[in-house]
Amino acid sequence: MIKIKAFLLLIAVLCTCNLFAQNAPAANVEMADGMMASGKIYVVVGVVLIILAGLLLYLVSIDRKVTKMENEMNKDK
Repeated sequence: MIKIKAFLLLIAVLCTCNLFAQNAPAANVEMADGMMASGKIYVVVGVVLIILAGLLLYLVSIDRKVTKMENEMNKDK
């Protein structure tokens, strides 16, 4: 029980540390402005979406395989 409380405390401390790292004003993001002006931001968003879709499909296929194996194991019993 003490280990769980210590783990949750550690998670809470680490999460609050990330909040303080966001002190930079949003108006000084020159890279994003440049990418938005040239239209490259859409390429970046597209690539990120393709990667996330691939990961999702991979997870779904693994879930199906595991479910199939579980059903076979339960059927043998």
